[in-house]
Amino acid sequence: MVSSPALWLIWALTSTTFASADFVSDLSGKGFQVLVPGSSGYANASTAFNLRFTFQPAAIVYPNNAQDVSTAMKIGAHYNHQVVARSGGHSYIANGLGGKNGLLVVDMSNFKTVSVDSSTNVATIGPGNRLGDVALALNNKGRALPHGTCPYVGIGGHSGYGGYGFTSRKWGLTLDTIQSLDVVLANGTIVTASNSKYPDLFWGLRGSSSSFGIVTAIHAKTFAAPASSTVFQYNWDLSASSAASAINAFQTFVVSPSLPQEFGAELVLGAGSSKGRVSFGLTGGWYAPANQFAAVIAPLLAALPKPASQKLTVGTYINSVQYLGGLGRLSTIGIPDSHDTFYAKSLMTPEGSPMSNASNLAFMNYLANQGFGTNTDWFVEIELYGGTNSAINNVASTATAFANRNSMFTIQFYTSAKGGVPPFPSEGFTLLDGMVNSIINNNPANWGYGAYANYIDDRLTNWQTLYYGGNYPRLQKLKDQYDPLDTLNFPTAIQE
Repeated sequence: MVSSPALWLIWALTSTTFASADFVSDLSGKGFQVLVPGSSGYANASTAFNLRFTFQPAAIVYPNNAQDVSTAMKIGAHYNHQVVARSGGHSYIANGLGGKNGLLVVDMSNFKTVSVDSSTNVATIGPGNRLGDVALALNNKGRALPHGTCPYVGIGGHSGYGGYGFTSRKWGLTLDTIQSLDVVLANGTIVTASNSKYPDLFWGLRGSSSSFGIVTAIHAKTFAAPASSTVFQYNWDLSASSAASAINAFQTFVVSPSLPQEFGAELVLGAGSSKGRVSFGLTGGWYAPANQFAAVIAPLLAALPKPASQKLTVGTYINSVQYLGGLGRLSTIGIPDSHDTFYAKSLMTPEGSPMSNASNLAFMNYLANQGFGTNTDWFVEIELYGGTNSAINNVASTATAFANRNSMFTIQFYTSAKGGVPPFPSEGFTLLDGMVNSIINNNPANWGYGAYANYIDDRLTNWQTLYYGGNYPRLQKLKDQYDPLDTLNFPTAIQE
């Protein structure tokens, strides 16, 4: 009878898609964990967050420090295995597993440092941390970062491609806070990139991180945690026409000269109580004294029907982060992540050319009718990026690789298989395509919309332009400079 270790070695030897015995041997014995097909723990480690995807990496390694990452990178390149980094593993299309079979996955989950320099308030954050754990660690020092709400999202990918949260109108995207990055290049060289050292690389890492290296430490400016926060939630059940009018009112409200940066919000849309109606919600955070909020929100509420329900939750900043995270806790330590089977799309709408009345009506009619009684669960989130004095849009489109700096909204369209388990029905793709097209087709032909790379879409044919705009040619030149052998490769990696 063949022993288990021998079984996986035979598997590796006989599978041309995956790894040679020499490759496995060279990775082994280097002081870090290595999983290959057939070894204990591999099946779980190679399971995607989105169960619509099943990929089998050639190997998954768990380095402990930058030198380990360098060693793995060099071995992968030597054996012509493309390499990809995995932080939290929440890529919508499983890019953290390579987005295809046969890659070497460098899992960064051992990089869990979170510290704050008391003299500069710059935090050093390991890319293996999840957002919930980062928020807790920083809050213990009285500090905070702009970031998303889901506690299980990895800070590495989140900060590498954007990083939006309800404090982003005041503090910017997560990537805007980054002062420098420790990174292992495709050839295994370990460098620190900043505005003064490797500035071109630093530019590319902030918006398209995984194409140029594997980040081992993020050095980010932090902010004093607000003394008070107010989470607000308003809900309506509206006809399609009333919902369209509500979106128009929200677009008008957010460009008011009196709208403070401390106001962050999103519209949350879903199936209504009956066909022809839309569930319409307004959720967000107010990061200033609670007694000032009523005056800020009053003009918007005056333009909308009376809410069916409303709730204001006042507390500390970290209370708001936990509340908006939806789990009742922020710590992810020792608690397994969940899975879903889903498809998502995104649309970043230009602030200079807001969604037209016709597009809002067409969109709401689509949700109210085609979206009612579907065989998938779905929601739409219209996230407020722009508006008066938005810190996101106060950054030039060429300042970082993240190009979409003129957006009013980033809209996420998301649909899951019933119960979140496979298979994913083909009707789900049609449903979301129709949502997006109802907006695009009812705005000007040259409408300058974009898309958001953290809501990555494997069916988006013109992603280079929609994600990166005019920055893509510069990114291609950087790719040729820093990864000429295309070692760091996945379906939406920058192409030379």
